[in-house]
Amino acid sequence: MTIHCEKCQQPLQLSDGEFICSGCGARYLAEACCPDCHQPLERLSACGAVNYFCHHGHGLISKKRVDFQPQKAQGGSGTA
Repeated sequence: MTIHCEKCQQPLQLSDGEFICSGCGARYLAEACCPDCHQPLERLSACGAVNYFCHHGHGLISKKRVDFQPQKAQGGSGTA
């Protein structure tokens, strides 16, 4: 599923914990969500490994299964 910018409707690219718009340069924080209930996850990291925990009954979620969604606009630059 492709996620689009709310400002210019161009596709967003996930990079280093944020989504970046390929059109206008807007940035959105990437929020980790449970693939089962779509609620925000708690990030757990130890010894270089990263996992996520769902507080809504789905337990430990592997990084490979996490559904990342844009959280909110952080501004941006460039032209559309």
